[in-house]
Amino acid sequence: MKRANQTGSFNGNILVAKNNKVIYKGTFGFTDVTKTKRLTSEYRFNIGSITKEFSAVALLQLQEQGKLKLDDHVSQYIPELPKWADEVTIKNLLQYTSGIPDVNWKKIKNDKDLFEGLQLVDSLEFKPGTNYGYNNNNLFLRQFIIERLTGISFKTYAEKFIFKPCKMTSAVMSVFENENNIAKGFNNNLTADKPDLLITGGTYLTTDDLIKWVNCLHSNKVINANSLFELGQQFNLPETQSSLGQAKLKNNKLIEHVHDGRAGSYEALLVSDLNEKFTIILLGNNHNGKLFEISDAIKSILKN
Repeated sequence: MKRANQTGSFNGNILVAKNNKVIYKGTFGFTDVTKTKRLTSEYRFNIGSITKEFSAVALLQLQEQGKLKLDDHVSQYIPELPKWADEVTIKNLLQYTSGIPDVNWKKIKNDKDLFEGLQLVDSLEFKPGTNYGYNNNNLFLRQFIIERLTGISFKTYAEKFIFKPCKMTSAVMSVFENENNIAKGFNNNLTADKPDLLITGGTYLTTDDLIKWVNCLHSNKVINANSLFELGQQFNLPETQSSLGQAKLKNNKLIEHVHDGRAGSYEALLVSDLNEKFTIILLGNNHNGKLFEISDAIKSILKN
């Protein structure tokens, strides 16, 4: 890890757990572009697409409570969307098989813009369930359904029914103001990331909180084993992702859970092998695209 930091491959925090015990924690590099202040383990990082697990788990919680079914159509919950919402199911949103085109980021400043963008979608890119298209409109639509169904904001829902039961005390979901201990993203040309858009969902947390999330999810504290199996399902094509990123299942049980995330210069990787009982978490604020190589090296050490 020291070498990865010295060669400029990694600026961030790491945690490795084996047999449910943390066996290694490290912090390497700086909190922001000025490179004046060193990171500590209290710093929180944007975890990018790993955030998508929270809305997925929320939908499965609501299914367990009998409030929805994954085969329900989107129009059931948001009737004011165009005709295509009669064809798209919640399962399509979870597996990125909805055919909804991607967000038009040029026009987006906040949640209201995202919703209006969905109302302007006139046709799907393919018939739902027949193909795969990974994009964030699937994610935002999940969040809007959760808000409609529960009557509270998705941010409040996540804090109350996901972060709190898992004791994720440092996790914060945007939009937030003046939070401390937030690592700031910067690139290798020493340019700081622009401020976040005012849209719900981006989550910042510590390595400690991400391991709490993994343990909570894998031990069926937030959803049951059947729901976890559902979340591991993906469209049958190479290089597709489930709601948990790359999930491997055997005999209906999750045996591997690998999810990476990127947001601006933030990079995040979670690698969990449930058979070998180890989890590797890497969170960085200076994107170098080397997290998989670093975690592969750590895996080799763990497996002698």
